[in-house]
Amino acid sequence: MSFRAAGDVAARGSFDAGGASSPEKDQASAIVTPSILENNGSQGTPSYSEMDEDEAQLKKLGYKPILHRSFALFESFAATFAALDVVGGVRLTMATGISFAGPASYWSSFVITAVCSIITAAVLAEVCSALPASGSIYLWAAESGGKVFGRFLSFLVAWWSTTAWTTFVASMCQSTMNFVFAEVSVFNGSYKTDVSDVKFRAVQWITSEVVLLFVILLNYVPPRLYKLLFRISMAIIAIDYILNIVWVPIATSKKDYGFRSAKWVFTQTYYNYAGTMDDAGTKPVPKGWQWCLTYFATAGILCGYDASGHIAEETKNASVKAARGLFWSTVVSAVCAFSLIIMFLFCMPPDTTFFDLIYSATSTQPVVNLYAYMLGRGGHVVMNVICIIELFMNAVVSVLACSRLVFAVARDGVLPFSSWIGQVDKNGQPRNAITVIYICSCILLCSILPSNVAFTSLVSAAGAPSFAAYTLIAFGRLFLSRNNFPKGKWDLGILKKPFYFVAMIFNAFAFIVNVSPYSYPVKASNFNYAIVIMAIVSICAVLCTIFIPRSKWLATRSPQDGYVVPHGPQESPVQVNEKGQWEK
Repeated sequence: MSFRAAGDVAARGSFDAGGASSPEKDQASAIVTPSILENNGSQGTPSYSEMDEDEAQLKKLGYKPILHRSFALFESFAATFAALDVVGGVRLTMATGISFAGPASYWSSFVITAVCSIITAAVLAEVCSALPASGSIYLWAAESGGKVFGRFLSFLVAWWSTTAWTTFVASMCQSTMNFVFAEVSVFNGSYKTDVSDVKFRAVQWITSEVVLLFVILLNYVPPRLYKLLFRISMAIIAIDYILNIVWVPIATSKKDYGFRSAKWVFTQTYYNYAGTMDDAGTKPVPKGWQWCLTYFATAGILCGYDASGHIAEETKNASVKAARGLFWSTVVSAVCAFSLIIMFLFCMPPDTTFFDLIYSATSTQPVVNLYAYMLGRGGHVVMNVICIIELFMNAVVSVLACSRLVFAVARDGVLPFSSWIGQVDKNGQPRNAITVIYICSCILLCSILPSNVAFTSLVSAAGAPSFAAYTLIAFGRLFLSRNNFPKGKWDLGILKKPFYFVAMIFNAFAFIVNVSPYSYPVKASNFNYAIVIMAIVSICAVLCTIFIPRSKWLATRSPQDGYVVPHGPQESPVQVNEKGQWEK
């Protein structure tokens, strides 16, 4: 990464009392004192206005610029848009969303989800604008919690978020192979694809591990090639969206059953597909709760919009572009998802046929059967190939975003082996963080072997921690750091408090739904293990908070000049080492 002249002086040279650079002390690390940070711009000290704005702001946050900063607004937008991938999200959750309480609950629940998600994105964009660093959501939680609770909240969110993104990567790899194996059912192949068969699950597992390996290998490419990965992912999603929005209605118009009526789409409800509360089948699941369970599908479509924040440290003019990318990608994703939901509802085949297709016991991904029924065997292959490539690229982009989060969390000493995980190579790439994601995802994929509900649990485990993290940040901004938070270029103004409140309530509700049982009566075979995963991860976070000394936590910060900066004894200088960490 190249620095501008003024920024290079600040990054490599130490400042004497008069503010001049001392050539004999020129070195790889920057020596700065808290008094310099406090007196920024005053006589006798260097002004940050002389430095590149991004590097200056990063230094105010307490970090040395060591990542490859080359992303613009497009990449920031693409990071969230590709990670959300609402086309694939609608496709994967459509059957679940309709089954719980019918089409009326599916589309209306998504409208509420979309509005609340956009509000949450606005809240996160405001925080991102003030704290545009790779730690993103973890760093935001630290500042939102204030001086008293900041450290505890940051540890929780760090563990939750890394778990969410890692489990999401694992689930995408499995989903990719589910679309592949679904072709066996469509073409009536002799190979048995029954997920209750441990032999088939073993095949699912090993093939998912192979997909994961290729996903990780693509993330080891030089950072300059990441722009190409973003463009490929965006292009695939755009093609997929256009084909669905055009081809599916045309194919439906040629079917005997034709389009569904507006009355069915907007008012029809079902309350008999979630099971019963008892084994005898005499106590149905309450209708209100079935309606709430629809949010398991709709909230999952719009989850993960903090991705733009993860790459903020590599984005030019990050305080503006990262915030815009985060917010507007969420808005565009919500609009695209809603149009797809309405389109699919109008194009649904008759009830009996639809439920026979989506509850097919012989298919690993029933939506492939649905495409085959709508588009024909030949046409659906084209769509399925696009689906498979899209899911693969979704996993690639997700690893890219997740690796920056893991790197930043390790840089601040929150994770075990942080000193190794937080290192970057000569190209400014956190390769060790990518390797850690690979190891963890490999382990998570092993959950396929013992249980046939592992996939759904992985999806829940990918969403629940993110909703919990969004809840804590909104709670912290509303109650813990309302009047003591850095101000960025993106500001909500008078909408702050109502937006914080809405974001807190909605994401808390989404978290509850994601960890709740969704099939009744609850047994070991259909238990939602997301709550177990959340409990284990939270315990790990609490233990790290207890046993990692506060002095080892390099993200201990105090607001100064509207930013958060690391602090130590006022008499001692603070040094940025080669890893971008602050040391005494």
